[in-house]
Amino acid sequence: MSDETVRLSAVGRLLRQRWRLLIVLTVLGGLVGAAASLVLSPGYTTTSSVLLQGPRQADELLTEAQVSTSSVVLDRAAAGLSWQTTGADLKNKVTSSVANGNVVTISASADTPEHAQQLADKVAAEFVRYSTQLISGSTDAAAQIAQEQRDALRQQVTVATQQVSQLAQQASSGLTVESVQVRTQLEGLRTSLQQAINNLNQADAATSSANMAVLGPSERPTGAASPTMTQLIAGGAVLFLLIGVFGHLFAARTDRRLRAEPEIGAALNSEVLGTVDIPEQQPETREGFLPLLRRLVRADRPWDLPELSVSADELNREARYRRVIGRLNTSRPVLTLVPEGDAPAHRAVTHLVAAAGSRTPLRVLDVSPVRPNVPEDPHVAGVLVVLTVGSRTAWELVGIAEACADAGLEVLGVVLTQPVRPTTTEQTKVGSDRDAMAGSA
Repeated sequence: MSDETVRLSAVGRLLRQRWRLLIVLTVLGGLVGAAASLVLSPGYTTTSSVLLQGPRQADELLTEAQVSTSSVVLDRAAAGLSWQTTGADLKNKVTSSVANGNVVTISASADTPEHAQQLADKVAAEFVRYSTQLISGSTDAAAQIAQEQRDALRQQVTVATQQVSQLAQQASSGLTVESVQVRTQLEGLRTSLQQAINNLNQADAATSSANMAVLGPSERPTGAASPTMTQLIAGGAVLFLLIGVFGHLFAARTDRRLRAEPEIGAALNSEVLGTVDIPEQQPETREGFLPLLRRLVRADRPWDLPELSVSADELNREARYRRVIGRLNTSRPVLTLVPEGDAPAHRAVTHLVAAAGSRTPLRVLDVSPVRPNVPEDPHVAGVLVVLTVGSRTAWELVGIAEACADAGLEVLGVVLTQPVRPTTTEQTKVGSDRDAMAGSA
């Protein structure tokens, strides 16, 4: 599967072989989503709007929005709600933003629709009350300063008007140097008058900017805001399921172990003498939680291997062993290399030694596929490699071939072992042997 496109048949085989593990991952994803909903789900959310009257600058509106979520406003709102909460607890539940038309929008979240509505209305009311108090505290001083500014501006306008009238009379006499100077002074006075008018407008705007009002009560939410607990649970379950499926497919895609006879023969620089069937045996039961969990979810065996075919009878298997030994075509001893940890290959070597007998003695040697070490032996005709299909990568097999070349030995051939399902008679025999061993224990 490493060099093939992922097909629906592979996905179907994955679902059949790993459905228990995928169910466990789906349930785990749902639990993670439920736990995440305690942090990510906002609950019920509603908004309340406050209108700020008068012309406002953009920075002024942002300042008012920050005031609406200040600690003073939230502390007062928490005290007025009587929920046994504090302003710090409401900090993450209340947000504010600036909308078009000098409107500050206050959003509040709570665990119930009633609480969300009460919280939004209370924060908006406390915001208006607090802002009014800030302005009313300095009303007298501000009014006095504003009155003084108006009086000064009126006097300035009156004086400027008189000067403009006098200069206009002087300038009407004719086009002289004095008339040009007069016109220049008139332009300066006109600029002063325009500035005075602007200052008066700003003072009037500042007087009216203190007015603000809540635009009605907030609406009671009819449903929880996204993402809800149900959405997070479903999303977590689907996400973990997809991670499990694509993780298996990616692992199978990146698997570089060889399964084709020509590829194995090319990696060892030899020919494949034959493939022998080895009845599959149950692996030894390991103690511990993780091995038990792997057995329960059926993750203790590869899923991407093809389904095992039914084994031939013992006579046919023995005949195949003899044919493989006959293809060696030598009477000298042969060094037989078996990768460490390859249980089917070790069982096949036992049958090969019995089939070879004394005509072609086989000297069995376990070799590490990671660091192969083959001793020099001038008395052997060559090397016979026995391994299971799909158990080794090309680099591991090339390493074994190079180790044989370093020892001055030729790889005479390769024998592949293919696990198969045992026949009914063999299964009965294995079961009776286990019962006998259990009874003797």
